[in-house]
Amino acid sequence: MGCEEMLPPYRDGSPLDAPLELAPLPSSREWVGRIAYLDRDGVLNVGSEEYVNAPEEVVLLPGADTALGRLRRAGFRICVVTNQSPIGRGLWGHENLASIHRRLRSILQSGDDDAALDLILYSPYAPWDGSWARKPNPGMLEAGRQLLDFANSNPGSKSRFLYGREWLDRPDESTSVLVGDRHADMGAAESHGVRGIRCDSSLGLASVVDSILGDGNE
Repeated sequence: MGCEEMLPPYRDGSPLDAPLELAPLPSSREWVGRIAYLDRDGVLNVGSEEYVNAPEEVVLLPGADTALGRLRRAGFRICVVTNQSPIGRGLWGHENLASIHRRLRSILQSGDDDAALDLILYSPYAPWDGSWARKPNPGMLEAGRQLLDFANSNPGSKSRFLYGREWLDRPDESTSVLVGDRHADMGAAESHGVRGIRCDSSLGLASVVDSILGDGNE
């Protein structure tokens, strides 16, 4: 399976394989490999069937900032994985999405200093493109794991990627989680081998963070 066939994910603000610089976790906590993969709309911010089309349309769901901060304080890296077919449909482009994400990052951290997003990956493809990156396929999760692992162990270096059947030596994902509000999110979680938690799109991350942190490791 080559990248030309699988249509890989895009990375917010940088080429996919560019070095990823990770900010320290709160209290300089050591990262032990746990990732919270988060859908965007209906998890962090209010979604719309007509899409979130501009920065001023970004509205946080109640408590999303604090919930995100709690995850990072518990030692999770945060990787947003979001389908963004308006780009593939020709409604608007990558720079518009980047401006939406700048607004999202800003309002999250204005509510909780620790509510940083370590990585945002997105699939710009339309549903009919058959992309491996578009959920329910697991391409964004696969790329996110490899980017975060590589940034942790080889800071300043470009990442290398394997997908699908090409990726044989996979790390254990039993301590990671994916939170989403749609069936496609749960499909991606199952395909990637990570625990999937479906939330109510009107309540988002704050409604499920206790179940993620229920082991007391906060």
